[in-house]
Amino acid sequence: MSRDKLAELDREALIELILQQAQKIDALQAEIEVLRKKMEKGKKPPTNSSNSSQPPSRDQKGNMPEKRKKHRHGPPRGHAKHERKFVAQPDHIVEVKPSNCHRCLSDVSQEPAILVDVNQITEIPAAQAEVIEVRQYQIACPCCGQEQVEQPPVGLEMERTFGARLEAATVYYRQEQHMSYVRTQAALHNLHGVEISQGGIDRIMQRAGRKAIQEVALIERTLQEGKVIHSDETSARVDGSTWWQWVFCSLEVVLHVIRFNRSADVILDVMGEHEAEVWVSDCLSSQLKAPAKDRQLCLTHQIRNLQAVVEQFPKASWARHVQILFRFAIHLHHQRENLPAEIFSKKRERIESLFDKLLSRSLGQPDANRLQRRYLKHRKAVFLFLYRTDVSPTNNISEQRLRPSVIHRKVTGGFRSDWGAQTYAALKSLTDTAALSGIAPFQVIQNLLGTPSIPFRV
Repeated sequence: MSRDKLAELDREALIELILQQAQKIDALQAEIEVLRKKMEKGKKPPTNSSNSSQPPSRDQKGNMPEKRKKHRHGPPRGHAKHERKFVAQPDHIVEVKPSNCHRCLSDVSQEPAILVDVNQITEIPAAQAEVIEVRQYQIACPCCGQEQVEQPPVGLEMERTFGARLEAATVYYRQEQHMSYVRTQAALHNLHGVEISQGGIDRIMQRAGRKAIQEVALIERTLQEGKVIHSDETSARVDGSTWWQWVFCSLEVVLHVIRFNRSADVILDVMGEHEAEVWVSDCLSSQLKAPAKDRQLCLTHQIRNLQAVVEQFPKASWARHVQILFRFAIHLHHQRENLPAEIFSKKRERIESLFDKLLSRSLGQPDANRLQRRYLKHRKAVFLFLYRTDVSPTNNISEQRLRPSVIHRKVTGGFRSDWGAQTYAALKSLTDTAALSGIAPFQVIQNLLGTPSIPFRV
């Protein structure tokens, strides 16, 4: 209705019009409230790392509480003081003695001195690269005339441009410190005084990759003999496309492979004809097709899935009760060595009985029903770890091995080529496997690339 038409209405007509509009507004508001309640009832909570498989890095970070912001830095009051221990045999000793009297300037350099304080400073020497020139000579035998050329020692081969230690440092920066080609160039220049092109770095990585892929064959054979296998996967970027990085862990080795798909074909290709005794993983369909006699579902994943149901339906008790039971089962697993066998067996039977009762309940929520059907289908795979000491209730081993690769992907943006992805996976397999024996990654890389150049100065 226009302003002119409203101006023509008398007072009673205007009042009647306003009352009619007020009734319509009230009716619309009531309808909106009904729709809002329906939406809230079926609305799922926001997805985060506590209620899904989403990594913590994607969570929305909240502001730190004011009380924590004002908390004093350093150890808590009453905490025992810890100081750096002195080295028994320092590399250098600097004697600081007065040479002249501070008052009268007399010579006191020959007077007896009393030691009043000692301090040790740890310093890094200048790591400037050395250039070693190898001169290869030919000699003719004076007896038979045979001309001969001696081959250089290991580490000083004539086809080399960079020494083994410099190559190992380059691979270490790229592989373990997640540096791009540009940042690796800068680190080698600023820290070691080495001028190297990106093509030179690329050739070093290719050489390391070829050697690593040869070594990985032994890891594959050892994995195929493993009794308990942990496996997980995460996305990878290769030449602008989404691929998948898989990890397979046994007690002896860790194997990484990067493939273009996420299907069970990858598992079957890696495992060959071998059938593991137990396969530990999440509920990805391809993981559930892995060749194994028994399975163990990762309970950490299940607790997160249950948390999503708890947040969506706070008053529902089934999901919360299953969570509590899973956590108690994990706690019992950690207590196994400290409990008598009879008590452990009784607690295990109690867990099984309670779980069966929870699985027999009638549930109304679709997501809770879905999880209940999952546990009924994979009933034996829920608490297998309570019957075998070599099986873990979680797949944390695999997730921990993949975490650095996720960082590498985020920092470097992925791999430019297929060979770059295969090189990374092979090197990661070597370093992670060696870590099981306490061997540092740099040592692994240096051993792979050869003996360092012989220690002499030209």
